[in-house]
Amino acid sequence: VQLQASGGGLVQAGGSLRLSCAASGRTFSSRYAMGWFQQAPGKEREFVAAINWGDNTYYTDSVKGRFTISRDNAKNTVYLQMNSLKPEDTAVYYCAAGLFSPHTVMARAGYHYWGQGTLVTVSS
Repeated sequence: VQLQASGGGLVQAGGSLRLSCAASGRTFSSRYAMGWFQQAPGKEREFVAAINWGDNTYYTDSVKGRFTISRDNAKNTVYLQMNSLKPEDTAVYYCAAGLFSPHTVMARAGYHYWGQGTLVTVSS
């Protein structure tokens, strides 16, 4: 499975960005959970949002009401719409895929495949 993330960039606080992650590979299944994680400089990679094959969504508290995750199974693509961006959202964002479990969907350990990351910079 290969994951290709895109859509990062520089935006002012209060602005919006939409990240995309395209999945490919013979073994990829639309039944995988897809997630987004962020890693700020000097910090651990942290969970942001996830969506399972049933379109159930999961968010970390700091992005609820601002970020929306969605998926297009026909295109094997997951999106992260980020609105009302804040400087503290600045990070490299990684998409990930893995077999779904409600116990691990918000944890790095729940994902087997990772994309290369896309940088989001929010200026104040």
